[in-house]
Amino acid sequence: MSLPYTGSGPYCYANSLSMMLGPETPGPSRLEVLTGSPFGMQLLGGKLPLFDPYGWDPDLGIDDALRLLGWRCERNVGGDADTAVAMLREAVKRGPVMVGPVEMGLLSHQPTMTGAIGADHWVVVLEVDDDVVVMHDPHGHPYATLPVAQFAKAWRAELVPWVDPPFVMRTDFVKERDVDVREALRAALPGAVRWLTNAYDGTVPPGTLGTEAALHRLAELTESGLDEETRGHLVHFAVRVGARRLNDAAVALSDIDQPAAARIAARQSRLVGRLQYDLVAGNNKSAAATMRRLAPTYFELAAAL
Repeated sequence: MSLPYTGSGPYCYANSLSMMLGPETPGPSRLEVLTGSPFGMQLLGGKLPLFDPYGWDPDLGIDDALRLLGWRCERNVGGDADTAVAMLREAVKRGPVMVGPVEMGLLSHQPTMTGAIGADHWVVVLEVDDDVVVMHDPHGHPYATLPVAQFAKAWRAELVPWVDPPFVMRTDFVKERDVDVREALRAALPGAVRWLTNAYDGTVPPGTLGTEAALHRLAELTESGLDEETRGHLVHFAVRVGARRLNDAAVALSDIDQPAAARIAARQSRLVGRLQYDLVAGNNKSAAATMRRLAPTYFELAAAL
């Protein structure tokens, strides 16, 4: 049995969504699983490694989690910056607003962020006055503030590869029916199998690979020497969130009487977590060997489900 993980980590949209659902939230860990994020791995454009499914993105995942839990919300897109800010000003008068993706590197209230880095992020906006946006930033900054113009620049998210269109916000969350979280998790399993088997038939960047093919290619790139940008992306974000997602999936699967699948997800989580030290230390051969061990497990998990 997997031990549930409690601690810091890049769970921005799950944390933001949990805030929006208020007292009835099942919690970020269950929400993360309901988005489908643990059930796959992709090499976006053949270059960017992400421990989430082929063709998946957080916007799709948020919609799935809400639907499975019996909730709905209004999803709005602002057009240009002035229109988006005007919509946001009106929306916060009715209550908190989930905003994202935003460009994390332009959230300059975070002391290490000095420029765009192509990283997506989500926040909950609480107020907008003439000059300042007030937000709960789940990256450790409650009631953070940012000048309106700077926030709008981050909200455009120009360097985030999958964002189209920009200026997305979600408002007016309404619970339409009562759904037990275990019921929602069971209802999510067919979708999990589709993600695990790379069944997404939408548009992806040219060269994108999924699961087994993605990991074998990433192993080759690792053995030949990763560029510093890719290595940094892995050790600061992708490995951390990937290991946590899979551990959360293992706990959730165990909770809905899927012991075989839970064991596989737990093994996946351990393998992804094992990558962290080797990638930081530059142990390329060891990291590549772990990636190859991980590669077939996604189809194993699909078969178990």
